[in-house]
Amino acid sequence: MPEENLEKSMENEILNDGENEADNNVEGEGSGTENDAGTRESEIEDLKNQLAAARADLYNYRQRTERERARSRKMIVEDKITEFLPVLDNLDRALSVPENGSAKDVLIGVRMVQRQFLSILENSEVTVILTTGCPFDPLVHDAVETEFVEAAEQDGIILCEFMRGYRTPERVLRPAQVRVGRLRGREL
Repeated sequence: MPEENLEKSMENEILNDGENEADNNVEGEGSGTENDAGTRESEIEDLKNQLAAARADLYNYRQRTERERARSRKMIVEDKITEFLPVLDNLDRALSVPENGSAKDVLIGVRMVQRQFLSILENSEVTVILTTGCPFDPLVHDAVETEFVEAAEQDGIILCEFMRGYRTPERVLRPAQVRVGRLRGREL
């Protein structure tokens, strides 16, 4: 019996210790000193201020980068226009041939301007899309007409170019408008 009392006594102590610890935890959380509450509130306020500052920084960053992009685009356009001004000057010279001048002189001047213009496009990585005699490619050609052909080797081949097409290495700027050969009797 003394052993039973000893065991019960030990169980009660263990239970009481557990209850006391739980009570201490509840008291620590619930009652908390004003100092602890004030510290937490100031930490929350600091975090709110940091968040507001980070949001403002992000907003300012977005605005700044958008202004820089717009300025960069404007400078690129201005640079391209500057490259084309000599072409315009030469076109003006070609068209300022006296009225009694020959058409051949005007034609020579206009061809020179065309070469200069194409040279600027080439420097900008813009190339002419090949057409006449090439197979039709719907990615770079726009078939505005078809013409019946007798020879099978002309089927699907571009016969005539109506308007030049241009492309960069990345994309087609304008597809070439072409006439495509179609074998008589072949369905589209």
